[in-house]
Amino acid sequence: MKGAKNLKVAKEISSKFVGCRLKDYETEITWRNTMNYAASVGENAPYYLDDERIGGVIAPPMFSVAVTWPIFERIWDYIEAEDFPREIIPTHVHYTENLFFYGPIKPNDKLKVKGEVAAILPHRAGTHIIVRFDALDVEGKPVFTEYYGAMARGVKCTDEGKGKESLPSVPKYSGGNNPIWESVIPIEPLAPFIYDGCSNIFFPIHTSVKFARSVGLPGRILQGTATLAYAVREIIKREANGNPFELKSLYSRFTGMVLPGADIRVQLIGRGDGNGGIALFFIVLNDEGKKAISDGYARLEK
Repeated sequence: MKGAKNLKVAKEISSKFVGCRLKDYETEITWRNTMNYAASVGENAPYYLDDERIGGVIAPPMFSVAVTWPIFERIWDYIEAEDFPREIIPTHVHYTENLFFYGPIKPNDKLKVKGEVAAILPHRAGTHIIVRFDALDVEGKPVFTEYYGAMARGVKCTDEGKGKESLPSVPKYSGGNNPIWESVIPIEPLAPFIYDGCSNIFFPIHTSVKFARSVGLPGRILQGTATLAYAVREIIKREANGNPFELKSLYSRFTGMVLPGADIRVQLIGRGDGNGGIALFFIVLNDEGKKAISDGYARLEK
């Protein structure tokens, strides 16, 4: 991460930091922000691009991750605990994403984002650190809640962990993997650059071959949130008749790489009752047939 690359990497972290607050972040949304994000993942629905639409344009649901990214980009400036081991920050990769949508984000919205460390859990790959973000409008009403899960690779959790009980439960799909439907989506070579520029979500493994190879990757890889945004686009189109207001919650684990210049396959593998709505279970496969997104879950509600 920018600004943290010269820090010595710690080998461990304690779960005592669960509950640690982050400084508030405030932002004002513009139509360029929301339209550019939509364009970056091929979202051409009138909801996102037609500013003559009754009610005006709204942001795609996945735009939420662009709202909170500036916090993670400089997370060391937002963590209020003085003794938090900031040197582990360069070890993190985006591992889980869980979003809850309460209303659309619109141009001219002024949002305040409050954050806290929700859970720190031991994992075979390191330590799973989950940060909760609550985005509020000017009246203090919730717009979305995000649980951003980072995997601190090679960093040991020194205890049994804390906070798991406070995390939202996510339904698990126990059926087979035969798809109900599949969408094949070409990922153009320039896709990571377009997503980088239009979302302002910047990390050099997505745009620099040199940097990506220096950390052991085969080359540039597509942003995980871009892969998820493509999946959300297809789910809304096929399961909600294109109506983004029906999407109420979303979960995924990022478990594989997507290389630009190849196809991904979004597969709906299950559909059922979803707590008063419709529960949808999905995966995303990369060009090698491996899961780039595992345990995908979306809940729709009319």
